[in-house]
Amino acid sequence: MPITDKGHIRGGETDVLETPTDLSHSAVEEISSALRELLADVFALYMKTKNFHWHMSGPHFRDYHLLLDEHAEQIFAITDDIAERARKIGGTTLHSIGEISRHQSLRDNDKEFVNPKDMLAELAADNQALTRSLRAKHKVCEQHYDVATTSLIETWIDQAERRTWFLSETLRRF
Repeated sequence: MPITDKGHIRGGETDVLETPTDLSHSAVEEISSALRELLADVFALYMKTKNFHWHMSGPHFRDYHLLLDEHAEQIFAITDDIAERARKIGGTTLHSIGEISRHQSLRDNDKEFVNPKDMLAELAADNQALTRSLRAKHKVCEQHYDVATTSLIETWIDQAERRTWFLSETLRRF
């Protein structure tokens, strides 16, 4: 780092975020692109889960409200891990809500009213779609020997499968 004439250390100024990694440039590009898509879907799923949590109604309100809050917390908890993993390998991540909308594959639900059964079914399907996406991203990371990211993804797959299971079992009541 450069030192100023007064002996203070001055941070390096650069137009590029450079993070040392032993992964190839193409590996960093592919993995960080996959993580960007994943992060967009995770934010979309988080928002939809909170939306349904806030707008839940009916005789099982309390149970479903609490279940969706638990799921939302779990989903939101992985956002920082996803973004920081991209940065650790020298990639970049999402910068804005607009960028999330450009990269997400899960569909939003802006309806004024959704009945509880449809909420749970939609979230079960979205969590299952997220699981499929995670498996595909695992394969990308595995091809580049990025064991740290594959390890994280394995945990996220298990969490998404558990959410799908809980939501699917809850739907048996209907």
